[in-house]
Amino acid sequence: MNSHAIAAGHAERLATVDALLPEMPALEPVEGAVSLSATEGDSAAAGLSVRTEAGPDSVDSPWRALVEHRLEARLTGPRPEAAFDALLTRWDEHLKTVAPPGDVETAATVVRPSRDSPGSAELLRRGFAPVLVIAVRPADRLAVTGPPATPGVHIRPAEADDLETAVGLELELQRYDAQFGSVTLREGAEETIAADLSKHLGRENPTLWIAELYGRPLGMVRVQFPGETAWIGGRVAADRVGYLSSLAVAEPARSSGVGTALAAHAHQVFDECGTEAVLLHHALANPRSTPFWYAQGYRPLWTYWQRRPAVHGSR
Repeated sequence: MNSHAIAAGHAERLATVDALLPEMPALEPVEGAVSLSATEGDSAAAGLSVRTEAGPDSVDSPWRALVEHRLEARLTGPRPEAAFDALLTRWDEHLKTVAPPGDVETAATVVRPSRDSPGSAELLRRGFAPVLVIAVRPADRLAVTGPPATPGVHIRPAEADDLETAVGLELELQRYDAQFGSVTLREGAEETIAADLSKHLGRENPTLWIAELYGRPLGMVRVQFPGETAWIGGRVAADRVGYLSSLAVAEPARSSGVGTALAAHAHQVFDECGTEAVLLHHALANPRSTPFWYAQGYRPLWTYWQRRPAVHGSR
């Protein structure tokens, strides 16, 4: 079965799984990538393994291993999990030739539609874990009056004097998420975060807001508007896509309503500019963020399955 036939069967199968998934065309070979395929009876799989690198001081480095081998797959037939299992066998054979055994800075990652469950058991058996989720919130137009006020909470655009507060909140967030495998704390993280956040301070069109609780700055939310989200907009069947980059609340303000107020503010801003869907990443194992985001109207759309090291063993 050729890759286009597999892609057509994959698309037909996923159309019954999740209406918010985008179209997924056949996998076309790209320079440096490795094409893989497998057949199991009447079922078939096609895959593309792509290797990427990130510098330890890059903005992206906390959210990934420095070297990542990512497999994108298309599955079709009555037993897609069997074809996927055979595809994973071929991918493992490839990884053993290119990934240093036991290197925790080399990861194998598979990003799959969250509701496409066939193949999950096969990933678990091979040592993969569901680590990260892209969650989606379809547009939900608010009333003209906006979200209800939270007693004691005031939300305002971030200014230059808020940099230290914002950096501290982001560092606290990363330290917490590092416990669940979705973040790696890097040397020089404070300087990297400061350089990134400083771009969002004092903007005419704000993308970063501070929440004050009875006058104390104890929370923040950062967003990307449609027009800035081409890097992730293709993950959902919508034209105008927003991205909620981060939401952080200081420990003393947890369960005070600050986080809910910040999320409601971000959603109002997204709705006002005609956003059709909002995406965000969150650590799946995080016992705080997972229930919080789903209470705000999000649900899983894509799940990142990761094995780190990519190949187990010693150097």
